[in-house]
Amino acid sequence: MTSTPTGPTIGVFDSGFGGLTVLRALLPLVPGARYLYLGDTARLPYGSKSRQTIARYAISSANFLADQGADRIVIACNTATALALDDLRGSLSIPITGVIEPGAQAVANVSSAGHVIVLATEATVQSRAYTRALKALGLKATEKACPLLVPLVEEGWTSHPVTAEVLRIYLSEALAAAPDATTLLLGCTHYPLLTPLIECTLTELGRPLTIIDSAGATAAAVAASIPASPGVTAQPTCKFFATDSIEKFQRLGARFLGQPLDKVELLDLDG
Repeated sequence: MTSTPTGPTIGVFDSGFGGLTVLRALLPLVPGARYLYLGDTARLPYGSKSRQTIARYAISSANFLADQGADRIVIACNTATALALDDLRGSLSIPITGVIEPGAQAVANVSSAGHVIVLATEATVQSRAYTRALKALGLKATEKACPLLVPLVEEGWTSHPVTAEVLRIYLSEALAAAPDATTLLLGCTHYPLLTPLIECTLTELGRPLTIIDSAGATAAAVAASIPASPGVTAQPTCKFFATDSIEKFQRLGARFLGQPLDKVELLDLDG
């Protein structure tokens, strides 16, 4: 991606690699955009930190992207969205989009049953952010923590028998708790890489559900918030930053983005 951007500058950040699925979904939606992606890999996982620490980390990441010229920020991290969105909106004057509200709204747009299963990390489930967002839209949520899925995805085991068995256990438990659910919301940006396996497992369990990807929903929401630019045909450009291990970020990041990350700049956010 080397053409000159003519659209907005969109800053995207996550504690690591999962947010690249949001960026992947954004790339074809906003012609001519300049993307800045920050993976705060030196300080992950956010989920094990206090709310105050997560807010501090998120604010430092967002401020860096704004200083680099971002005119809008995407929090491509469920934990940071759940625990730091209000802090970020209070600290920056540019538009900020998290992943939870768009995911919930996407469910509301397609679901008529009113009961939704949310697969997410332990920290996101404990925050109850999806339950609140879905309740505000008149929907009932059953949240299921799936702590083993992120490391399995990062290991590259997206179609491995071990991952399939872990998914079968998690989904069986979630379906037992929500027998009337017809919709499944992927409440972690790692999980889109598991969509084919999730679909297969649900079919084997005899419970095919409508699957909503919060990463894709977030990308669509961001794109919809940007004024149309008729005639803009330039390809988007991307610049990547990581706070630790450039080689690892390039290797794992390519799986999430679906293309090589040729150049990543090492960044020190000072704690």
